[in-house]
Amino acid sequence: MQPELLTWLIPLPPLAACALIVLFTNRSKTLSHLIAVGAMAVSLVLSLWVFFGYALPRGGGLGQEPIASGVAWLPTGTTTFDVGVLVDPLTAVMLFFVPVTCLMIFLYSVGYHNHGLPEGEHDVKGLPPHGTVEPMYSRFFAFISLFAFAMLTLVVADNLLLLFIGWELMGLCSYLLIGFWYGKDSAQKAAVKAFMTTRVGDVIMMLGIVYLYSQTGTLNFRDILYNAEVLEKLAHTPSVIAGFTASNLIGLLLFAGTIGKSAQFPLHVWLPDAMEGPTPVSAMIHAATMVSAGVYMVIRLFPIMSAGWERGQPLTPAMTAMAFIGALTALFASTIAVAQNDIKRVLAYSTISQLGYMVAALGIGAYVAAAFHLITHAFFKALLFLGSGSVIHGVEHGDHEAGEHLHDHNDMMNYGGLRARMPRTFWTFLIGGLALSGFPLITAGFWSKDEILAEAFVNGHFAVFVTLALAAFLTAFYTMRQISLTFLGEPRTKSAAHAPESVWTMTAPLMVLAFFAVAAGWVGIPNDFLRLSLGNLNWFHPFVGGTLLHEPEALNFNFVPLLTSIVVALGGLSFGWLVYGRKPLATGAPDPLSVWLGPIFTLLKNKYYFDELYDYVFVRPSYWLAEKFAYLFVDKTLIDGTLHAIGRFALWLGSAFRNYVDAPLVNGFGDLVGEGVKSFGRSFRVIQTGKVQNYLLVVLWAVLAFGALFFVVAGR
Repeated sequence: MQPELLTWLIPLPPLAACALIVLFTNRSKTLSHLIAVGAMAVSLVLSLWVFFGYALPRGGGLGQEPIASGVAWLPTGTTTFDVGVLVDPLTAVMLFFVPVTCLMIFLYSVGYHNHGLPEGEHDVKGLPPHGTVEPMYSRFFAFISLFAFAMLTLVVADNLLLLFIGWELMGLCSYLLIGFWYGKDSAQKAAVKAFMTTRVGDVIMMLGIVYLYSQTGTLNFRDILYNAEVLEKLAHTPSVIAGFTASNLIGLLLFAGTIGKSAQFPLHVWLPDAMEGPTPVSAMIHAATMVSAGVYMVIRLFPIMSAGWERGQPLTPAMTAMAFIGALTALFASTIAVAQNDIKRVLAYSTISQLGYMVAALGIGAYVAAAFHLITHAFFKALLFLGSGSVIHGVEHGDHEAGEHLHDHNDMMNYGGLRARMPRTFWTFLIGGLALSGFPLITAGFWSKDEILAEAFVNGHFAVFVTLALAAFLTAFYTMRQISLTFLGEPRTKSAAHAPESVWTMTAPLMVLAFFAVAAGWVGIPNDFLRLSLGNLNWFHPFVGGTLLHEPEALNFNFVPLLTSIVVALGGLSFGWLVYGRKPLATGAPDPLSVWLGPIFTLLKNKYYFDELYDYVFVRPSYWLAEKFAYLFVDKTLIDGTLHAIGRFALWLGSAFRNYVDAPLVNGFGDLVGEGVKSFGRSFRVIQTGKVQNYLLVVLWAVLAFGALFFVVAGR
């Protein structure tokens, strides 16, 4: 089968699964999850077929001769806008990790929704009682199937418009899934918050798409990103803003979409609240689809962001913005994560921080390093989120068995000692945590983070280097804090003491993802690492680098960033162990950081009060405008006043018409005609005598008169 046809087919099975579940199988939970998991498995097989059968054998040459196919879609007057699929090296590696991660999440969801409670209180309206299957089970699998279809469509799209369609469809799916348990008020608000916040970036991104089309006449990736003349034109054409070229402005506008979708500062506030959705949704958003799409988009459009830039020259405005915002976000989010007690919120802020790593890497021109970290992060972050869901389920079951009725099953202060109760969850979570921390030489996270730090150090971006190193230290610290509070020591509640291990459909995906959390990093080990002649270990750099028009040069090995990576990872883990692991927290004991840091800890725990700030600056004024200005002034005064005035004028006009037109003219004329007819009838009714002889006499006179008339006429 032709690879182009296979690529067209990759996104379709999840879409078909969504349609089948909604239309036919929604009453059968078993059939619904079988269709969803089976469809995702088919997409995975097709993706791996394309990756191993066609893409990988071509190596970096795939970038110059990609797998591509298109059809005419929208007539634009003299031309036609085509839509199609494209598989170049960047798409190929995305087609490897996205379906694998999604399939693991789908399989995990079967056990997750079949065993125990969703997160939240037992008595929340709209949530199923303990031990029952999720009542909206089929709906959930329909939604995540649509989610997977949107992401796969975005990945294989050969133009920016089709990518944007998949992008917006993911926004819809995130809204539906974050607010999946709509009986919870917090879930409703989180869904609206996510939808509205990401729309801010999306609208600005749409302006960038329109501006790009106005400058190039196309949105096709091959026609723009692989065309040196187009990129050169964009780099030197003045934009509508003085001092910015077209590529500068387009790059900044498009990057705004990533700020929203990938939760970068200052639009980061929606992602932690997205934890209100089921845990598989959190894993989908944070690892396989939503936030990955934001980083994928700027990696894909990096030639526009860097148009006219060469290594050693000043960064373009778009790259400067990415370097600054990415590094700031990485450090900013990691400081918040150290003070969070919700097991999923720690991971949420960790995701924001790691996405900042990727964005900062692109800002300094580390194209391949950003793509590498995007892939490794997807595996270990999906592992950690699914592991956290396993922990929550175990504690919820333990709570039911012990009858303790905890208020918050996500609070790590209610855990402890789960290593013995949930061994498979513990070991896989430990592997994911070490990968997130960048544990040296073994885990995937180490090699991808090290490459970003190496790019920053070697190319002289020392501010970015130091900021990311500090963020890496804090990442290792809060990861060890999370592991220690959750798994080490003695149980701090009866619920934790009675927590069982999760079912195999939940733990098997953890084991698969744990393997990739380690092995995925091996493809990026520098070839000259420790000066060993081990052959071409790093095939990832030349393969993905072939996506660009000019393949970036591989860095020479440098010990400084390597030692920095080792020191910050081991230092953070060790410090976390000393604070939380060496003497695990006892029941009721305060968090040591809260004692040491005091009000600073409160500031971090409350996320620098950004939610409150945005509430005062944006939300409340919006409500005020909606109520006081839009409703009372615009709606009640202007619109209603205008309508009432029109109504009163219409009544006056109707009254005047009735008095001066209808009554005297229309009714008067009608009455006159009627009276005339009646008068005529009264005048001539005297001839109606009722005597036959009178009528015969009239007839005779009429006959004589007509006869005389005919005689006269005939005589002439």
